[in-house]
Amino acid sequence: MSWRPTYRSSKFRNVYGKVANREHCFDGIPITKNVHDNHFCAVNSKFLAVVTESAGGGSFIVIPVSQSGRLDSHHPKVCGHNGNVLDIKWNPFCENIIASCSEDTSVRVWEIPEGGLRRNMMEAVLELYGHSRRVGLIEWHPTSSGILFSAGYDYKILIWNLEIGEPVKMIDCHTDVILSMSFNTDGSLLATSCKDKKLRVIEPRSGRVLQQASCKNHRVNRVVFLGNMKRLLTTGFSRWNTRQIALWDQEDLSMPMVEEDIDGLSGLLFPFYDADTHMLYLAGKGDGNIRYFEITTEKPYIQYLMEFRSPAPQKGLGVMPKHGMDVAACEVYRFYKLVTLKGLIEPISMIVPRRSDTYQEDIYPMTAGTEPALSASEWLSGIDRDPVLMSLKDGYHRPNQVVFKVPVKEKKSVVVNGIDLLENVPPRTENELLRMFFRQQDELRRLKEELTTKDVRIRQLELELNNLKNVSPNNA
Repeated sequence: MSWRPTYRSSKFRNVYGKVANREHCFDGIPITKNVHDNHFCAVNSKFLAVVTESAGGGSFIVIPVSQSGRLDSHHPKVCGHNGNVLDIKWNPFCENIIASCSEDTSVRVWEIPEGGLRRNMMEAVLELYGHSRRVGLIEWHPTSSGILFSAGYDYKILIWNLEIGEPVKMIDCHTDVILSMSFNTDGSLLATSCKDKKLRVIEPRSGRVLQQASCKNHRVNRVVFLGNMKRLLTTGFSRWNTRQIALWDQEDLSMPMVEEDIDGLSGLLFPFYDADTHMLYLAGKGDGNIRYFEITTEKPYIQYLMEFRSPAPQKGLGVMPKHGMDVAACEVYRFYKLVTLKGLIEPISMIVPRRSDTYQEDIYPMTAGTEPALSASEWLSGIDRDPVLMSLKDGYHRPNQVVFKVPVKEKKSVVVNGIDLLENVPPRTENELLRMFFRQQDELRRLKEELTTKDVRIRQLELELNNLKNVSPNNA
């Protein structure tokens, strides 16, 4: 689609994308080759998680965001799934907790240690089983701690209360595979797109469908709530197979408010919405560009701004939360772009050009913070609250005090001569291997001597027992 230039006054008209220098990229990452339509990447202010190619099960790696550069080929992985990992999401309130779902029908919750992994992580703090087929999507509730949603290929959405490790609700209104899920600001509404060509707005606690649209002219693939504007935006294809976006009123899905064709490419369009700046980003799978728009409450509703272009195609994109932005550089959004052919992840910063070095309050309003507004039990009882807001000026470096509570599981360990073998990092150099070899030889020698001593003691006890048996009949 050819967008006509506009001269509408907007503080975001000149936003531009800036790719990080090579030393700030993440190189040598075996990004998964799975063709599932997901991002395979999740980011927060501490860690970057990426689904990787692996044999005999699914795995993903977790890298501290500050440790950019080339990845060690022996970098530890999270590899407890028995099938390919299809989606990963960080907990918005506890940045060491990540959830994953897989083709093995399970959803798992992992706790990443401070500083990152030191060894392969095989055991999750929670393993959740409830789906009968593979699980393709997971989403954390935006305001409640301990509530996780999962969508499977059994056409069901399960709501998990992680405080008890059990599903508390099943939403069973879909007749085909669920393609995407999106929450409104306070988490009281859930929008879904489905392969049955229907767009739904659902009350998640009751599972009741409030609004439903049968999209005949606009085949919906992805849906996203547009903050507090009471609007939905969907991406999909028109009847002529051109990529298309549509804007909907969440209270009336009888027909879209606006439909706009984008181009004639075939890759899936991923929408990203920034509620603070009212900017919409569109990134196509397999494309190298990212288009961005401004959403307004008045016609024409969707205002084209500009386009970031790159020759490298993207497999998926991770998004840094707002409290991880570089406010000194006037950064309003940051993508982490997966380039499969190069095994590379490129940070792309969307920057508002400003000359002043002071804090720009007009582009950084109060934003959703890292504190939950309510507990899992409060949300399940019917309470809704808006997110707890924070200022990026003085609060974005504040340490998070939220503690993620899960059912306690006993940690397994194998201790030999005071050394926990499960905690021991495998040797990476020849010298480390030799030292470990000689240490194990000494340990084997000690165990053999201990075994010989115990064999001798057993023989002595057997002789004493025989003597006692012989003495007893004589006394009788």
